[in-house]
Amino acid sequence: MTLQAQIAERLSTFERVERDEPNLTRASVAIIVTATAEQSEPGVLLTRRAANLRRHAGQYALPGGRMDAGETPIETAFRECEEEIGLRLGEEHVAGLLDDFVTQSGFCITPVVGFSASPMTPIPDPGEVEKVFHIPLSELESATTHLPEEAPADGDRDGFSIMLPTVGHRIYAPTAAMLFQFREVVLLNRHTRVAHLRQPQFAWR
Repeated sequence: MTLQAQIAERLSTFERVERDEPNLTRASVAIIVTATAEQSEPGVLLTRRAANLRRHAGQYALPGGRMDAGETPIETAFRECEEEIGLRLGEEHVAGLLDDFVTQSGFCITPVVGFSASPMTPIPDPGEVEKVFHIPLSELESATTHLPEEAPADGDRDGFSIMLPTVGHRIYAPTAAMLFQFREVVLLNRHTRVAHLRQPQFAWR
């Protein structure tokens, strides 16, 4: 079975959880599986946001953003991919969706999984993205995670996280939670939920 077929099959059997509370702001992100000109092994694309952005400056994130009126999650995720990292994706690249993830800041994020059989090399917009990382699937599959057992008095840096050697340190929920569910469902064939995974306080703002 090809990687593309495996991803499509595992997402097709996954019964995702949707959230439709009217008080939430809708957004979506793209988890794009591709090789690049520099990396022949398939991996997912992760960004570090530009330092001058008003919200979440300098944080690690998946390409994505707020949904415009009338857009679907797929349309939003792929529009943001083109705007942020210069990749043009279409319906033929859609592999499926993961669970909606609700953030402490009131966003409901839909992760859209995309796949490109041909290598795609991102070209980041410096006004939005400082750097793009290509995380090999083998690295994501074996990456260590950290789930705090109790909420500490000072939780600014305490939340669910995943260690990615390519990045050089841990990344935190919500991005870590969505990548973790991608790993569980797509790579390990385990229908794991992540809505309960806590975000550190710096990610709330």
